[in-house]
Amino acid sequence: MNQITMKLQADHLILEALKEDISSEDVTTNSVMKEAVAGEVDLICKQDGIIAGLEVFERVFTLLDPDTKAELYCKDGEEVKNGQLMGKVKGDIRVLLSGERVALNYLQRMSGIATYTNSVAKLLERSKIKLLDTRKTTPNMRIFEKYAVRSGGGYNHRYNLSDGVLLKDNHIGAAGSVTKAVQMAKEYAPFVRKIEVEVENLDMVKEAVEAGADIIMLDNMSPEDMKKAVELIDGRAQTECSGNVTKENIARLTEIGVDYISSGALTHSAPILDISLKNLHAVE
Repeated sequence: MNQITMKLQADHLILEALKEDISSEDVTTNSVMKEAVAGEVDLICKQDGIIAGLEVFERVFTLLDPDTKAELYCKDGEEVKNGQLMGKVKGDIRVLLSGERVALNYLQRMSGIATYTNSVAKLLERSKIKLLDTRKTTPNMRIFEKYAVRSGGGYNHRYNLSDGVLLKDNHIGAAGSVTKAVQMAKEYAPFVRKIEVEVENLDMVKEAVEAGADIIMLDNMSPEDMKKAVELIDGRAQTECSGNVTKENIARLTEIGVDYISSGALTHSAPILDISLKNLHAVE
């Protein structure tokens, strides 16, 4: 996540998170710190994992006070170990105290997603399959969570509803059939947009192929039926499988022959990575 992206898309979200945590004042900090005092605090990892969100972590503090400085000893996407000193944050102690929780919330959440994604992606290393996320993200956290997926070695599916055409079961039901839904999408969407169709059985697979779908998502189908579907598609469309995919069951999908596997669990079920700010002290 570069600084341009941060300012255009992330800053207002970070500010809203800060406003949520500081509605009027940080009464605890203000009661013990009457004036500005320069300080320093250590950023320590308390669990092995993949770090993600360091720029967001730092941005929380610089939005509170531009003079705050973060000295970081690792980069997003790198492995970190329990007990590792990952950096130091220097600035007004009042800022360090007031921004601590929001900054850590972002860093822990994003690093947890990167760590979980990395553990799943490793199970696909011997295949050509790309691991995708979904739109099953925390409201107002999508930009951060999808970035974390990339940091962990995964890939992003469409970012939002404006990003691409994905005809799901209810779209198909509203249109009347797979064929009608694809025809309508081709008439409406710009030609540069690929059209993906979610299918649930082999009859729908046949119809999607004949209708000219660019990508066919095999949703909640058995591994046996997915193998048959890939053979039936025979390279006439890209293939994706989805539906309750987790680290525990993804191995059985690697031999099916699909191009992509998407998993909502990357964002909605990843635990946080335990990270702390410790040893706050005044400096001259």
